[in-house]
Amino acid sequence: MRRPRGEPGPRAPRPTEGATCAGPGESWSPSPNSMLRVLLSAQTSPARLSGLLLIPPVQPCCLGPSKWGDRPVGGGPSAGPVQGLQRLLEQAKSPGELLRWLGQNPSKVRAHHYSVALRRLGQLLGSRPRPPPVEQVTLQDLSQLIIRNCPSFDIHTIHVCLHLAVLLGFPSDGPLVCALEQERRLRLPPKPPPPLQPLLREARPEELTPHVMVLLAQHLARHRLREPQLLEAIAHFLVVQETQLSSKVVQKLVLPFGRLNYLPLEQQFMPCLERILAREAGVAPLATVNILMSLCQLRCLPFRALHFVFSPGFINYISGTPHALIVRRYLSLLDTAVELELPGYRGPRLPRRQQVPIFPQPLITDRARCKYSHKDIVAEGLRQLLGEEKYRQDLTVPPGYCTDFLLCASSSGAVLPVRTQDPFLPYPPRSCPQGQAASSATTRDPAQRVVLVLRERWHFCRDGRVLLGSRALRERHLGLMGYQLLPLPFEELESQRGLPQLKSYLRQKLQALGLRWGPEGG
Repeated sequence: MRRPRGEPGPRAPRPTEGATCAGPGESWSPSPNSMLRVLLSAQTSPARLSGLLLIPPVQPCCLGPSKWGDRPVGGGPSAGPVQGLQRLLEQAKSPGELLRWLGQNPSKVRAHHYSVALRRLGQLLGSRPRPPPVEQVTLQDLSQLIIRNCPSFDIHTIHVCLHLAVLLGFPSDGPLVCALEQERRLRLPPKPPPPLQPLLREARPEELTPHVMVLLAQHLARHRLREPQLLEAIAHFLVVQETQLSSKVVQKLVLPFGRLNYLPLEQQFMPCLERILAREAGVAPLATVNILMSLCQLRCLPFRALHFVFSPGFINYISGTPHALIVRRYLSLLDTAVELELPGYRGPRLPRRQQVPIFPQPLITDRARCKYSHKDIVAEGLRQLLGEEKYRQDLTVPPGYCTDFLLCASSSGAVLPVRTQDPFLPYPPRSCPQGQAASSATTRDPAQRVVLVLRERWHFCRDGRVLLGSRALRERHLGLMGYQLLPLPFEELESQRGLPQLKSYLRQKLQALGLRWGPEGG
C-alpha cells in the first residue's frame, strides 16, 4: 500500500548512544560511555563491580543446548554422551548435583561444560522463592575443578567462565578468578612493540624547533597549566637558542611564565632575556613591551630595558604606530610598577601626558564568564546587608585598576556612605618615598578603603592554588597603594547555599576586619 504524501515512513531503529557498530567479521564491544552507564546502573557488589572493571568485554555468547550442540568442542565432532552430560548439568537441581555430574564423568567432561555449570549455578542461586542451600565446600570443590582443568580451555571458554565467576560473586583476587585471568593473559596474541614516540622529557630541548616550543608555551598559557617541568624546558630552550631567537618569538615563549606566575629555576633565564632585550628593543617595540609585561608580573624588571622604553625617542617612535594605545597602556602599568615596587630606580619615567588608565574596565575573561561569576549574588548580599549607598561596584581607581567592590570606613570601623567620601586614595602617594606607599597612605587619611576582591576559579592556575600573574599584580599594587584587601575565594563562595548563608558569610568577613554598620555603626 502506498504511503500518503507527506506521511513519514517507518523510522529505522536508532543505535544506542555511545555504542560501536561492528562490521562483518568484527567483534562487538561497547564504547567507554555506554560501558560507564552499565557500571553505574548495575546493582552489584563491590567484588563484582571490580571484577567487571578488570575484565575486558567479550563477544556475547549463548550457552543453550542448540548453540553448543552445533559447535564442535576442542576441534573434534560432538558426541552424544557429551551432549547428554550438558543436559544433565542444565537440569541439575542443586550445586551439589552439579559437582557430582562433573566429578563422576571425567571422560565425558569438556571445557565448555564448566561454563555451563557456572551458568546453572547462577540460575540456582537466583531462583525464587527459595534458592537451594549452598555449602562453602561445594563452591571450593567446583573452583578447584575449574582451576585444575582451565589450562585445556580455549580462549572463548575462559572468557565466559571468567565473566560468570565474577558475576556469581567469586572474589576478584580469589584463586578461581586469578587462575582464569592468568590463562586469559597467556592466550592473548603478542602485542606489537609500541612505536617510539619522542616525549618532551626524552628529547633535548635544544633539538626542538622554536615553532614547537611556541605552541607548547601558548597551550600552557591558554589553559592555565602551571607545569614546572614543561616550563623549565621552555626556559632552557630559550637560553640555549638565545642567539637564534628574535624578540617576536621570545615574547611568546616568555608569556606563560608571567601569566602562570612562575619564575623558572634556570639561572641564565634573566641574564638571557636582558641580553635579548638589549639586542632587539629597537627592532620590535611591541614585542619588547610584551616581554617586559611578563617580567613585571614576575617582579623581575631589568633597569636597562626600562631606561630604553621610557626614553623620549622610544615613546615618540611608538606614538606613530598602530599599536600606540596598547603600548601606552602597558607603559603606564610599567610606570606604576616602578612607582610602587622599584624604589631604587632613578631613570626616566613615562610623562604624565602619555599615561592612560591601565585596566579601565573588568578584564575580558571576567566579561566572558560573567554568567558563572559570583559578582551578582555578592552585590545583592552587600545591598541587603549594608545598603546601596555604602559600597561601589566596578569602580576604577587611579592609576586604572577596576575594583570589584569598594567600601569606605571611618577610623573606628564604621562603614560610611560612599557618596560622602572620596573613594580614591591619592596616586601617586603624596610625599612618601617610592615603595612605601601603603604605610604612608593609611596614616595620612583616617578613612579606610576596603576592596572586596572576588577570586573566581578562573583567576587561578589550573591547580587552583596559585593566582594568575595579572591577578597577583593587581592585588599587589592595590595593597601597596593603601587599599585594604578582603579576598573572597571561590571555594568559600561556592560553599554558600543561598542568599541567607552568603549574607552571614559576608557579615563574618566584614566584622573580622573590625567594620560596623547599621544603627550601631552609623
